[in-house]
Amino acid sequence: MTVSSMTGFARVDGAADGFGWTWELRSVNGKGLDVRLRLNGGFERLEAKVRDAVSKRFKRGNMGVTLNVTRSGDSNAYSVNRELLAELVQIAEEFDNTSSLSAGTIADLMNVRGVLEAYEPQEDEATRDANDAAVLASLNEAIDQMAAHRAEEGEKLDAMLRGHVDNIEATVTRAENCESARADAIKDRLKRQVEELMDAGKFDPERLHQEAAILATKADIREEIDRLKAHISAARDMLTKGGAIGRKLDFLCQEFNREANTLCSKANDIELTNCGMELKVIIDQLREQVQNVE
Repeated sequence: MTVSSMTGFARVDGAADGFGWTWELRSVNGKGLDVRLRLNGGFERLEAKVRDAVSKRFKRGNMGVTLNVTRSGDSNAYSVNRELLAELVQIAEEFDNTSSLSAGTIADLMNVRGVLEAYEPQEDEATRDANDAAVLASLNEAIDQMAAHRAEEGEKLDAMLRGHVDNIEATVTRAENCESARADAIKDRLKRQVEELMDAGKFDPERLHQEAAILATKADIREEIDRLKAHISAARDMLTKGGAIGRKLDFLCQEFNREANTLCSKANDIELTNCGMELKVIIDQLREQVQNVE
């Protein structure tokens, strides 16, 4: 499986005896899968099947699904509710000083909901089922097209994400190789600090030993480096497996950031501080792109 973006578009046209249709699918980022449908032409009955078809293929994204239906034009394409129109004309005449209405006024009245309605020919059950099957078949084409588009965008995302992970790894290696992070450097620094304190006054040797141990633990960044390396490996494994990994990657970015914050708090020289700050910037860039992953 490959990494898939949540951004995509698809359009598929179809036709059957007496009518044609167009499916349009648009997808943008979302925390979960939110499917919004607009089905006209009397095909609202397909809503449950449409939702089921979309949810089987996609796990995340705000998805807009529109079905536009056009029927072949003829004299019976529309029906007029003459009783309602007559009532509206009568009401309009009550507010008009003239005894007749202009064509423009009639046109306005025809736009009132319920006056002019699209004529939908009666279909037997077999014809309706055949039409539904044809419309749903073209929906599957649109879904395939959408999946292909999201996969294409996902390839670009994959390259960017791997680049950010590589930059994180390079920065972690720099931090690990900082002279101040070496065990012997930490030991020498603590030794000098202890000697300075001993020269300054009298201290309880046991308490001094405890404090020195605490300071040594705080100065040691090996655990943070090890965890960062583990997160780097996990990120690459996720990208290799692909699929709906957006939520997992987002959580991993939080773990990356937690270790980077700890690294900054433990930094005891400018070089290590710069590594920690640079690491936080790269992690933010990674997390920004992760928001596009399904």
